[in-house]
Amino acid sequence: MKGQAANIDLLKRAYAAFNGRDLDGALATMTPDVVWPNGMEGGTVLGHAGVRDYWTRQWGILDPHVDPLTFKQESDGRIAIEVHQVVRDLSGKLLMDRTVEHVYTLRNNLISSMEIRE
Repeated sequence: MKGQAANIDLLKRAYAAFNGRDLDGALATMTPDVVWPNGMEGGTVLGHAGVRDYWTRQWGILDPHVDPLTFKQESDGRIAIEVHQVVRDLSGKLLMDRTVEHVYTLRNNLISSMEIRE
């Protein structure tokens, strides 16, 4: 499916931007009113400003790296991605190494929300 391939490409670009600390590139993959999970402190953040503030805080104390492994379409149209998540402190000490699932809702070819499934 052309649409599905385009969605997967968008999500891969979002992960590459996140891992490369390209905040503007990552935000360009999201709707202006994106709803994003705050995996560090709990709850959610809203919109580009919320994601920018959250990631800026996160990257100031942690060095997370997230690699997508598999992509699958859910019955409700969302895309679930199994990801390998490695989090280190800024000195390089390993804090977390695990696989979780990120589930995305897309709207107008952009990410409108994400949830984390443990």
